[in-house]
Amino acid sequence: MYLENYEKMDPVMLLSIINMKLRDEFNGSLDELVKSLTINRLRLEEKLAAAGFEFISETGQFR
Repeated sequence: MYLENYEKMDPVMLLSIINMKLRDEFNGSLDELVKSLTINRLRLEEKLAAAGFEFISETGQFR
C-alpha cells in the first residue's frame, strides 16, 4: 500500500492505513514509519489533526 499521495487521501482511510502499519510493521513507532515511508511527520499529523485525530505515543496509534 503506497502512501505517496497521503495528503490527498480521505483522512479516515489514511487513519486506518497508518494505524494498521503502526501496529503490524512499526511496533507503534511513528518516527520509524515516517522515516521508512519517507512521509513528512508534521504534515501527516496536521492532516489527521484536522479530522480530529492525534497520535498517542503510549498506545502507538492515532485516535
